[in-house]
Amino acid sequence: MAAVITLKYGGTIKKVPCEMALTFGRDKNNDVVLNDLHISRNHAIIRCVGQGDYYLIDSGSSNGSYVNNKRIAAPKLLCNGDCITIGRVQILFTQDAKTVKNTDTRSLQDTLISDTPEIKQITILVADIRGFTSLSERVNIRTLTKLMNSWFHKVSNAIFNNGGVVDKFIGDCVFACWESEVDQKKTVIQALTAAYHINRITRELDRTYSEISEEVRIGVGINTGAASLGIGQDNTALGDAVNVAFRLESATKVLGTDVVMSETAYRHLPEELIREKKQHIKVKGKRDTVRIVCLDFDEVEKVLKDIHTREQATSVSGVSDLKIS
Repeated sequence: MAAVITLKYGGTIKKVPCEMALTFGRDKNNDVVLNDLHISRNHAIIRCVGQGDYYLIDSGSSNGSYVNNKRIAAPKLLCNGDCITIGRVQILFTQDAKTVKNTDTRSLQDTLISDTPEIKQITILVADIRGFTSLSERVNIRTLTKLMNSWFHKVSNAIFNNGGVVDKFIGDCVFACWESEVDQKKTVIQALTAAYHINRITRELDRTYSEISEEVRIGVGINTGAASLGIGQDNTALGDAVNVAFRLESATKVLGTDVVMSETAYRHLPEELIREKKQHIKVKGKRDTVRIVCLDFDEVEKVLKDIHTREQATSVSGVSDLKIS
């Protein structure tokens, strides 16, 4: 479905199509530049997620972003007809089905909903902020809102820049997917690289916000397997592979580690770097134990640098797509 924003600004009415990402702010590098001092330099972004879902994400602005007169505290799924307020600018979000010029009776009939799920191999990443409940009790709500909106925005970019798609944000947790039908190894490395960047983003929070007195950390679960895609109104992924990824993320708390990867994922990593990290754990909902590796982020960095070095050595051009700096 095509999406368009309509804004009235400076005496003119302007329509702008929503692409994969549309940024708003006073800075001249934004897609939509708004010279209003009530608007931050980099104020907000509309991001397309999955199959045509558009989210408004506030970038930690001073005055906030609003949908239908309600300030958003997390990425907000936009619906046709929603009114977005940024500073003193009103923006109408519209999303309609593509117009069919030669209308016939079939086009007017109700859509038949297929009951055949689309099942694909995917790589799943689940990342969750540690101790968020206690953090929310200590930090002023305005600061917490700015902090989380900034985190959502930067995490979204980290996943998108590494070839993934954010399935959804759940509280202080992000759930992302990579389709791995063609090159499973590549998607596992992309997911691990995204986890590395999400950790760096998270570690910056206490340096950016003086109210945070201790280091903010994340736990990450990564799994690969078959899942049903495009389920429900939010086009989510469902299946045992998804459930296991969430269980692996929870296991990081018990195991005292940063990243837990299942065997279907870690088998694509250099064996000599993970050999001593392998173990078995029992997870809820699974009869048999699950083979995993536990890595802290220093070890993740070593693994990614090793992979990067190997790619450079085997690449004809000497250039690799993997960037962890």
